[in-house]
Amino acid sequence: MIWRGLLVSVRDAAEAEAALAGGAAIIDVKDPSAGSLGAASASAVAGVAAAVGDRVPWTVAAGELRDEIAHPGAIHRLLAAIAADAGRAACAAPAAVKVGLAGLGGSAWQRPFHDVMDGLPATTARVAVAYADWQRVGAPHPLDIVAEARASSGVLLARASSGVLLDRASSGVLLIDTADKSGPDLLEACPWSDLEAWVAEARSIGLTVTLAGRLRLEQIRHLGRLRPDVVALRSAVCLNHRLGTVDATLVRRAVAAVSLLEKPSDGTA
Repeated sequence: MIWRGLLVSVRDAAEAEAALAGGAAIIDVKDPSAGSLGAASASAVAGVAAAVGDRVPWTVAAGELRDEIAHPGAIHRLLAAIAADAGRAACAAPAAVKVGLAGLGGSAWQRPFHDVMDGLPATTARVAVAYADWQRVGAPHPLDIVAEARASSGVLLARASSGVLLDRASSGVLLIDTADKSGPDLLEACPWSDLEAWVAEARSIGLTVTLAGRLRLEQIRHLGRLRPDVVALRSAVCLNHRLGTVDATLVRRAVAAVSLLEKPSDGTA
């Protein structure tokens, strides 16, 4: 998939239509009430897939790996149900799937993570996701995730709040997000120098970069020095914040702000 522009996270088909009307380049499906990567129901995902069709790529949040470890097969059962519902609606498979790593810092998370990722369709990208608030939520260090991506020969590994692997033949993606949506936003959760280091490491192994984490519209311009390929939003494009409803007018404002990042930076941070 082409990973560039504004990604908007939606909970249902109506929000997907609003995001598309505002010009979103990628639609992500999640349940915002269930956490950073809260998994929506299979029927909700299929409804979004049917609404989006082939207009733009759509992606799926599949929850946290710790839940998969506690209930083996849960993520694959969810994805199978999504595929069945989407198939009945004649929809394509998701362009990418994200699985979180919150609470797994210091544990042997790599093997169960690979097991989940290895079961994804060949056409579905694995997104390497790192939490900027990794210490707050007990996730692996972001550089450990990038190091695992570098060490993996065929598949690229994953996130400090969330993680997903990508085949080297595919377009690898690092998503830097925040896990605790009641806590600091991306620019408050860690030092700017850390963000620069994580992005530089990701780019050194050919990953494209997505930035998220309760970013406000006025903060988007500050991301210029990091040169993100994608900016992912929900709170900033919703009426009444994250648990509100996606608004097409706010999406248009976000699209305009993100488009300016593609122009030469003025050197401000």
